[in-house]
Amino acid sequence: MSFKIAFIGAGSIGFTRGLLRDLLAVPEFKNIEVAFTDINSQNLDMVTRLCQRDIDENGLDIKIQATLNRREALRNARYIFSVVRIGGLEAFQHDVDIPLKYGIDQCVGDTLCAGGIMYGQRGIPEMLNICRDIREMAEKDALLLNYANPMAMLTWACNTYGGVRTIGLCHGVQGGHRQIAEAFGLKKEEVDIICAGINHQTWYISIKHEGEDLTGKLLEAFENHPEFSKTEKVRIDMLRRFGYYSTESNGHLSEYVPWYRKRPEEINEWIDLGTWINGETGGYLRVCTEGRNWFETDFPNWLKEPAIECKQENRGEEHGSYIIEGLETGRVYRGHFNVMNNGVISNLPDDAVIEAPGYVDRNGISMPHVGNLPLGPAAVCNVSITVQRLAVEAAIKGDDFLLRQAMMMDPLVGAVCNPKEIWQLVDEMLVAQEQWLPQYTEAIAGAKERLASGNLIPTKDYKGAARLKVKSVEEMAQNKEASRKNAGESDKAIERPSAVH
Repeated sequence: MSFKIAFIGAGSIGFTRGLLRDLLAVPEFKNIEVAFTDINSQNLDMVTRLCQRDIDENGLDIKIQATLNRREALRNARYIFSVVRIGGLEAFQHDVDIPLKYGIDQCVGDTLCAGGIMYGQRGIPEMLNICRDIREMAEKDALLLNYANPMAMLTWACNTYGGVRTIGLCHGVQGGHRQIAEAFGLKKEEVDIICAGINHQTWYISIKHEGEDLTGKLLEAFENHPEFSKTEKVRIDMLRRFGYYSTESNGHLSEYVPWYRKRPEEINEWIDLGTWINGETGGYLRVCTEGRNWFETDFPNWLKEPAIECKQENRGEEHGSYIIEGLETGRVYRGHFNVMNNGVISNLPDDAVIEAPGYVDRNGISMPHVGNLPLGPAAVCNVSITVQRLAVEAAIKGDDFLLRQAMMMDPLVGAVCNPKEIWQLVDEMLVAQEQWLPQYTEAIAGAKERLASGNLIPTKDYKGAARLKVKSVEEMAQNKEASRKNAGESDKAIERPSAVH
């Protein structure tokens, strides 16, 4: 069995190496073609050397095609993984730091809120360029498997405007599934779930163990859990008030809704600093920065470590390899996928990207009809979908009027800022990110004039309610195992330290 898989943004060590390991664990995939492409030659070289070493030591006769030429990497590809971060950590820094001046305190800022909206403005034009190259260079009907955030916005743009069949993939459902099982004292494989909603706001609407419905017992289980009761306060409060548990982490969920991060003096009541994902200000930016710095410094040692064994027992939980295995071999796989709704969830808009259970086999990817979400969770999702729709259209058209409306409609931005502040915030973010926003040339010129006029609303020198310092390489060297794990994992919170009490 031979076909070609291309990785765009292959310099992302966490995703690329893990996804390749998963693919090569499939017995039939020992002769596939693999292409890596990235805009950063140093990262591309390091990841290629590491992955080629893994391939060679597993006794496989595969030679990675590594190239800075994306179109060459895509030539005749049947499957494409996108793990890009448009603007890199430099732009990500702006996504976190500029909103803080206006009191908007984000834990992550890559999906919704001010940071996620701007991330979409950078990502969507480039994803459309990627789609053009796929249409022109890849196999007919090639499948784009998108791991890049903002997941829903990018997947929406690729399907609606890019002309490429695109599935969005995320590990959020698996993470919450593990937590739910632990809360009940069960193994994950013993708990059956149905999860539906939108990416990072997907709801466990059915939880069963040996046929018994446990959905109504989950709140008590979480409230009584010695760890989760302290680390997942936002998620537990949402469960208490909406009746269902949400997939996304405590810190992420807190920035998607208007209630938990709008008053600086209250933020620490809802978060925990045992690990970044429970609510630390700019937490994901910090761990990504530390991971990059550690990988670049420690890379020579990675090549001395034993290679990853591409065996079934070492396979991760990312959906990508299982989807390709199902399509190519016919083995049935059930996962949760991000697709255009088209009636799968009855009370969410058809044009939105939803996340819901799906099945894969040789016939393709099938999405069963979920029906209506409970009214409360549907209302939460619909607010976010409105923001996503405005942000996608703004990015496609380079329309800063729609961009400003997306910011106004965003739950946390709207809870913290008034309209004049939002207008100035958008001006600042457009100007700071000019090099990644080619569609906004005219709007940026106007924003520069307004910012230079001197008639500005005063902003704050605010570092956030819970900002931690980025560790130096020397500090990270004190715990090399943790530093290497952070640099090498796609899910940078799969193992969470104990809560800070």
